[in-house]
Formats: sequence, structure tokens, C-alpha cells
Amino acid sequence: MTCPVSMVRISEALGVLAFCASLAAAAPTCNLVPGWTQSGPARVYTADNLYEYMDGNSEGYFLYNFQEMRGVTCKQGEVTFVIDISDMGDSDFAFGMFTSTRDLRHPQYPVGMGGQIVPRRLIFSKGKYYVEIAANPDGDYTASLKLWAAALERSVEGATQPPAAMEWFPAEGQQSLRMVPESVLGIRILRRGYLAQYDFGKAFVVFEETPESASEVMEKLRARFEGSKPASLADEAFEATDQYLGRLLIFRKGRNLGGYALTAAGRDPMALAKALAARLP
Repeated sequence: MTCPVSMVRISEALGVLAFCASLAAAAPTCNLVPGWTQSGPARVYTADNLYEYMDGNSEGYFLYNFQEMRGVTCKQGEVTFVIDISDMGDSDFAFGMFTSTRDLRHPQYPVGMGGQIVPRRLIFSKGKYYVEIAANPDGDYTASLKLWAAALERSVEGATQPPAAMEWFPAEGQQSLRMVPESVLGIRILRRGYLAQYDFGKAFVVFEETPESASEVMEKLRARFEGSKPASLADEAFEATDQYLGRLLIFRKGRNLGGYALTAAGRDPMALAKALAARLP
């Protein structure tokens, strides 16, 4: 894309330049790392045609608010790196895409907001972007992937700090923590939020647009769980028991809803929920 700076007033030029810079930052090039050359044309996909490229795997991207993908294939000798950068709309969705695709059997790699390198694959998120490399043929390309991770992190704009929600959930006993794009706890009205899995149950925080809409969701949740009882916590709260989720304590603090679903005995849901609520903004 050629930026038409000469066609706009000076007062508009900075905005146009910033827009064009963001486009460049989201498009990988093979010269980011010496020794690599481009193979074939660059790629651009939107929600309308991503399925053509992903061979049936596009739905996972759409769950996390996919906007656009820009990619390129780079070669060094007989080695091919397929590099793609996806705009997921915001940092929560980008980080959510990363947490949904990482392999929990392997450690994270310190790049962007969070990343992972395995012998033939690199993934990470930075700002609103989700970055991935697939390497071929079979082999261990860890060293090269680390070079690409550093180069791509420099070229992609956005925050490198993980979402604030990652600090809300206690680390003790935590098995996993991920952003859930819909139906948190398997409940449709609990839309986009974060879910932490513990050895004793689950903790969650769900985002609503306003305190009023969050209060409406609380009312629907009370009606859903028969025998719910009011609890004294944050702006409003209740306790309940569910056949599948176990002992529940759900609260609202401003526009956020949170709480615990405990499936193991020996834990106080009120104490846990109070600690979680204290960490929320």
C-alpha cells in the first residue's frame, strides 16, 4: 500500500503515517533475519476467505475475533518457514489465541506477551497480534526460531505485558489459565472472560460492558441455579450448588463478574472469592 500523505492536510498526515506503519508492522518479510529469501507471493486473508488457507481450521481463529492475517513463506536452503501474523482485534483476544494453541507439556518462551517454541513451531502474541511460524521439513529448528522470535517481536507493534487479568488469579494450585472467548464455565450468558483451572475447581472473571448489564447477568444466574442464597461480597453476590460445577460463589464488582466453582472439599469459597474480588479493578 502506498500512503497518500501528499493528498491530505498536514494535520491529517501523522494519522495516515501511523496507520500505514501499523500495516507494515503486521506484515512479515523474509529479510527480517539474514539468510532467508521469500518463496512465492505474500499472503493476505480476511474472515471471508481464511478458510481457503486454513483447510477447515479457521473456526478457532474466528472464536478469538480474527480480523486479518498477513503472511509470507521464507526459505533457507531446503528449510521452509511459513510465517503468519493475525490481527485479533485487541490484546485479550490475541493472548487468548496464544493460550488456546500452546502446548501445556512444554514451557513458555519469553517473547511478546507470551510465547512458545517447540522444534518446528513458534507462536506468540504481542498487542493485538498473534504470530506463528511452521517449519518444514522434519527437524529441530529451535535456534533459528529464536532468531525469528526476536526479529518479529521487534517488528510487531503492541504491548509486551500479559493482560492484567493474568495477575488476578492466585498461582497456588493453578493448573492452567486462559482467556475464554464465549460460554465461560459452559454457561452461554457468561461471555468473554478468563478461566483458571485449579486442582480443587475453577475460578473465573467475565467482562460486561457496564455495571448495569453485569447486574442483569447476575439476575439471570440466580434464576438459573435453584436454591441460590445471597452472599455479602463486592456489589452483589450469591452462593449455590450445581450438579456439575459443584459449590458456587459468584459476585459482581462493577462491570466484572467473578467467582469460584469448587469440586473438591476443604476449601472456603467465600475466602477464595474475596481474595479474587480484591484484585479486580
